[in-house]
Amino acid sequence: MALKLSSPVFQQNDSIPEQHTCDGANTAPPLEWSGAPAGAKSLVLIVDDPDAPDPKAPKQTYVHWVVYDIPPSTKNLRAGGTALPGGAREGMNDWNRRGYGGPCPPIGRHRYFFKLYALDVVLGDLGSPKKADVEAAMQDHVLEHAELVGTYERAKVGAR
Repeated sequence: MALKLSSPVFQQNDSIPEQHTCDGANTAPPLEWSGAPAGAKSLVLIVDDPDAPDPKAPKQTYVHWVVYDIPPSTKNLRAGGTALPGGAREGMNDWNRRGYGGPCPPIGRHRYFFKLYALDVVLGDLGSPKKADVEAAMQDHVLEHAELVGTYERAKVGAR
């Protein structure tokens, strides 16, 4: 069975609920997965936005969350993202802090890629790694990966 990633609060290419954005409680959405390969020693979750700052003229991929060394027996992350499974470690997002930072696009509808990787190693303490550091450590160790894409566009100013 292939690695599959989903969320009970949004489907592939659907809008991420406001409570999981900067316009709401800014808490991580619940995530669920299945099909981790038998040889997996850890899982990595990276959430990023390739449409920053403007989807019509993207200039960077903005990193919203980096979690690594998730035990392979784990099947989900609960809403909020604060109660990570034992052994899991968080890297730095592009707000230069650990933890989840929700969608907050300055213009247009952005895509948010929730990427789950099954690795044949435990990465161990990488200090305060950025996404690039975790990706470098993962090099040649990815057994499988799965992806879930959500979107978000903020209401027009004055529309609230």
